Formats: sequence, C-alpha cells, structure tokens
Amino acid sequence: MVKPLSQEDGIFLSDLKKLLDFSPKNLDYYKKAFTHRSIKLIDTKGNPINYERLEFLGDAMLGAVIASYLYKKAPEGSEGYLTQMRSKIVSREHLNELGKDLNLIQFVKSNIDQANVGDNIHGNIFEALIGAIYMDRGYNFCQKFINVYVITDYVDLDKLEGKITSYKGLIIEWCQKNKKKYSFDTYEDTGNESVKHFSVKISIDGEQIAKGRATSKKKAEEQASKRVFFTLQNEIAES
Repeated sequence: MVKPLSQEDGIFLSDLKKLLDFSPKNLDYYKKAFTHRSIKLIDTKGNPINYERLEFLGDAMLGAVIASYLYKKAPEGSEGYLTQMRSKIVSREHLNELGKDLNLIQFVKSNIDQANVGDNIHGNIFEALIGAIYMDRGYNFCQKFINVYVITDYVDLDKLEGKITSYKGLIIEWCQKNKKKYSFDTYEDTGNESVKHFSVKISIDGEQIAKGRATSKKKAEEQASKRVFFTLQNEIAES
C-alpha cells in the first residue's frame, strides 16, 4: 500500500511535475536535491542528507550530455574546440543563470538566509536536480531535461564562440602572447563594511590600467580584468 503524501509533499510534487514535464517516481531524490548542508540532516546510517553528492552526479551527467551534443553538432570541431565550447556551456556563470531562470531557489531548505548563500547556489542546485532526475528516471529523462532547459533555449554555437568566460584568462593570455609584463595586486579592503571585500589593481608594463573591488578575490580580479579588456579592446582585437 502506497503511503499518502503529506500536504507539503503533495504541493512539492505538483510543482515538480510542472517544472519537469513528467511525474517523479521517488520524491526523496528531489527533496535531497534541494536540501542545504546547513540543515544538518542525516540518514539512519549517519550519512549527511544534502544536495552535494547529487550535485557531483549532475555535473557529470550534464558534461556527458553536452559532450555528446557537441560531438554530433560540430563534426569538424577539434578536441580543443569541443572542450572550449563545453566549458562555456557548463560554466558556473551559465549554470547560475539557468538555476535563477527556473527559480529553483524557491524549493531550497536551508538555515541560511537566501540573501547570504551566494550566487553559486543557483548552479549547484541546478546540477543537483539533474542528478536527482538521473537517479529517479535514468539517462533518457536526464538527457531530455538538459536538451529542453539547456541546449534548446541557451546553446548557440556561433554566439558561444565569441563569448568570453574569463576576462582574467584573456588578459593574461594576451599579455603573454605580446610579451607584456602584467601584475595583479590583490589585497583585503573591508573598510567600514561588515562584509569582507577585496580590491585589485592590474598593471601592464608598469602602468596601472584598472581596479576592481568585490566580495571575493576571484570576483575582484575578474571585474578589474573586464575593465582592462574594454580599455584595451582595440589593441587586443588587433593582436
């Protein structure tokens, strides 16, 4: 005899059906996919119940489906080209956008306020959802979901070829190619704010070109690098 769903689970199942366009068989996978580690749930064996393992699985499934798509879509693409395109499609920035567009954060159970969890949670739970679909319904359902929500709506190879996923990487590559000396001077810059900030100054051939400031070193460096790109874009385009 099938145990009747609680009112909360019934609402969750109904929302999932609308999102996935199919009916889940095992709701537990999806509940785990939206459980943050801050809840500190454990199973009967003492193992943590949260989305992190499903995120790992979903990342692998997403990469496999995208690799298969690119292999068929770009028959003349080299290994390097295919790898670059896959990296752009499954970039953290892109996955965060996908998670936000689907408003997956509405399902997350966490002891941390949503305003303080950071942008990456959107991409993390998107991958965890893919992992849950795979565990619940197998590869074909997983592939269909990725085709609908990733490939059909977001993948345009012509546009992706010109998309810059890392301004810092681009600036470093350009400097090395043109034998220019560059430096990233990054330091903590909290000031009077309660949240820690970092600032970075980028210099090329001894001349400071741009500055950036953000809540992480990586974001500050990327922000400053983007400003360097737009300052020197004509020189970069000509090289």
